[in-house]
This record gives sequence, C-alpha cells and structure tokens, in this order.
Amino acid sequence: MFNYILKRLLLMIPTLLGIMFVSFVIIQFVPGGPVEQMIAELQGHGTGATARFSGGGDAGMSMTPQASTGQANNYRGSQGLDPDFIAELEALYGFDKPAHIRFFQMVGNYLRFDLGESYYRDVSVVDLVLEKMPVSISLGLWSTLLIYLISIPLGIRKAVKDGQAFDIWTSVLVFIGNAIPSFMFAIFLMIVFAGGRYFDFFPLRGLVSNNWDDLGAFQKILDYAWHMVLPTIAMVIGGFASLTMLTKNSFLDEINKQYVLTARAKGLSEKQVLSKHVFRNAMLIVIAGFPAAFISIFFTGSLLIEFIFSLDGLGLLGYESIIDRDYPVVLGTLYVYALIGLVMTLLRDVIYVIVDPRISFEAKA
Repeated sequence: MFNYILKRLLLMIPTLLGIMFVSFVIIQFVPGGPVEQMIAELQGHGTGATARFSGGGDAGMSMTPQASTGQANNYRGSQGLDPDFIAELEALYGFDKPAHIRFFQMVGNYLRFDLGESYYRDVSVVDLVLEKMPVSISLGLWSTLLIYLISIPLGIRKAVKDGQAFDIWTSVLVFIGNAIPSFMFAIFLMIVFAGGRYFDFFPLRGLVSNNWDDLGAFQKILDYAWHMVLPTIAMVIGGFASLTMLTKNSFLDEINKQYVLTARAKGLSEKQVLSKHVFRNAMLIVIAGFPAAFISIFFTGSLLIEFIFSLDGLGLLGYESIIDRDYPVVLGTLYVYALIGLVMTLLRDVIYVIVDPRISFEAKA
C-alpha cells in the first residue's frame, strides 16, 4: 500500500500541472482583465472593482493600482491614455512578459506554495485562503457528515423494507427534499427561524457572534454550533437524496446475491448477514462517492449559502475574484481546490482497502 500511495502522490504533480495549464490558458482569453479594468476605471467607465480594496501589486513595483488611480487626471484625454502609462500598468500586473514565461514563473512559485499577491487586497493569496478556509471547511465537513449519517442508515432501512410502506413514504420525502433548491430553503429558514418574520431562534449572519473574543471555551463552541445550524440544514436538504437511493440500491444488489442466500441458509440472523457480509461489499460504491460529495459541497454547493448567510468563505472569495479579474486569487484558489480534490481521491482508495481487505492496489500496480 505504501508504494501505491507514493506513486499516487508523484502522479499528483503532472495532474496539478495539467489543471493549472488549462486554467492559465483559459484566463488568457477572458476579456476585461485587470489592466483593462484599470483603464476603464481611469476613463470613468469602470465597475469600481479597483476602488473596493486596499493597495496591492507585485513587490518591487514602483506604483500600486491605487497610485495609478491617483494619476488619472494626468493621463485622461479624449484620445485615451498615454501608451507609456499603459505599458507601466502591464508591468505592474506582470503582463509585460510573454505568457509562457509567466506560466513557468507561476509553476515555480506554486511548487514553493507561493501563490502570489492579490491585485486588489494588500495580502497574499495564501493568507486569503487560510482566512476564508475555516468557513468553507465548516460548511463542507458538517454537511457531508450529516448527509452520510442520515443517508446510510436510511438507505439500508429502505433496502430491508423494500416495497413496504416505510420505503414508499420515505421515498416521497426524499424526492421532495431533493426537489427543493438549497438556496430557496435557506431563505425559508431565515424568514421563519432567524428573525425574518416569525421566530428569532438563530443568528442571521456570520460564523460567530461579535463578542466571540469575550466568550469562554464552552460558550464559543455553543456559539459556533448555533451559527452553523441553519446553513448546514440548508445544504443537507438537497444532498442526501442521491446518496440514500445509492445506498439502498447497492444493498439491494448485494442482498440478492448467492453468498447472502448461503449465509442465511447456514442459520445466520438477518442482522449478522447485513453487518458481516452485505455491509462491506455494499458500502464500496458509497465510499467511492465520498470525495465527489465532499468536494461538491465544499467548492460549489456552499457559494449561495455563504452569500445568503453572509459567511465569508472560499466560495464567495472565488466568485468575487472572478468578477474582479483578480487572477492570482483565481488561480491560487483553483490550485488549492485541485490539491484537496486529489488528496480526497487518494483518501478514498485508502478507505477502500480498510473496508474491504480483498482489494489490493499493490497487486494492480
């Protein structure tokens, strides 16, 4: 198993290079880059993206984006901006070098986990990611765990009671939950339980209260949990349907196999058959979907929830960076996403072997 893990870790390098290469190429063709946005801002046609954040820019440059804005009056004119000033802007953002040189410089920096500096924030991308990550990890981890804790027992029970009343009415509830968009359910929860109109049981926004620093250790835990209730429920409502049906179908497929009939013929109880024989085989396909489920919630599913509940996480950071063409943040977050995804896939294979020792990746290697 050690050799397989080592091989997979080494294969992560070309995979990450491929992901970053494709992302870098796509960004080169996206219109309205940071230079264009700055020029539009100086000419009075910008969206204001450059004015929302404090100064940034590459280290060693003689001028920040804010300094450029401050010189707008010197370069405005009916015929546009001075070409020398535009060249200085391109140098400020690093676009004065050919694309292939910028790509290899980025790769060299990323190998040292130097993700660069944000164009519009006076902070490094690594610090930004570390600042926003606790919110996204909280949403992704608790939502995924809760989905699995609900879906697996429910799916097993539905398989055992297949075709009976329990299976039928739970299927109705599962599909109703799947049909409700998570962001719509989040708004409903806010209106009903967060002081919107009826009750004021839960906080409306944020991950912790304003007096967080003044709370004791146990009070901090309660405060954090209280803030996580509504966002987590909103993300869970539409996430457990597919996993529940996957678990049910997987168990039904195993229950009808010959080895299960043989185990029953030997006098084993239904509980022993399910726990000792069916569970390991049926759970393989469920475990295989864990990385995809976690990554989906962690990266994409939390964006609207973060926005609705004012949770400043990675999803909201990535969205704002794309809108503002903050390319170091966009590429840096993509790099982190890809790295976490590859690690989660490797973790899935390790769990495969733990659940079913018959699987040997070493033999395949």
